[in-house]
Amino acid sequence: MHKQLLVIADADCIVAQSFADDSHHKATLALVQKLHKVGGHILFPSTAIAEAVTTLQRKFSNPHLAASTLELFTDPSIDIENVDQEIIRVAKKLFNPNASKHNTLFDCIVATVAKKHTADAILSFDDWYNKLGFTLAADLMDSL
Repeated sequence: MHKQLLVIADADCIVAQSFADDSHHKATLALVQKLHKVGGHILFPSTAIAEAVTTLQRKFSNPHLAASTLELFTDPSIDIENVDQEIIRVAKKLFNPNASKHNTLFDCIVATVAKKHTADAILSFDDWYNKLGFTLAADLMDSL
């Protein structure tokens, strides 16, 4: 028996799934569909959800899409990782606010959750995760 593929979602792919004009929208939908087809599982850090909803509300000025995306995460079948003090403590070790404004504490939390669960990949298009030794979901799906 083989273990189920586990993928940790980052906010960029939550946004891309929700926002049809996102440059990664179609690729994200295809990745998620393929992941489901092979019996994979997606775990959503609670902070990634908050970051994505805030991005939809603020950056894209779309309060309706922000609210409807948030509503999706009230479905009890969605697996959400509560970000606690231990996750924050470990993520803090990865956080370097002087390195890049693009690699945020949110990203460090996603990486920490991925490490905690020995995830197979991270559902993101941010190659910073590759630099930390993680596999991106697109690369994982290409190898299947």
